Amino acid sequence: MATIRIPTPLRAYTNGEVEITVSGDTVGAALQDLTRQHEQLRQHLYSDKGELRAFVNVFLGSDDMRHLSGEDTPIQASSRLRIVPSVAGGFR
Repeated sequence: MATIRIPTPLRAYTNGEVEITVSGDTVGAALQDLTRQHEQLRQHLYSDKGELRAFVNVFLGSDDMRHLSGEDTPIQASSRLRIVPSVAGGFR
């Protein structure tokens, strides 16, 4: 089964778990399994319309899934996914 690495700010919604084993054969299916296991994550990852939020980046290895096939990107049991929240800011 694939694993998803959870960033520090979201670990409060996974009981402190750093990596979570998920099932599914696509990135989207894996994320759905993740939010099934940890329901509180859903509001942080998805909009009210059920779309992955723009500031949530999901990487399969070193590739941003948006540059692959998005949530339809196939994964394997050995796949390692990472959720990387965008960081905003600037100079004043």
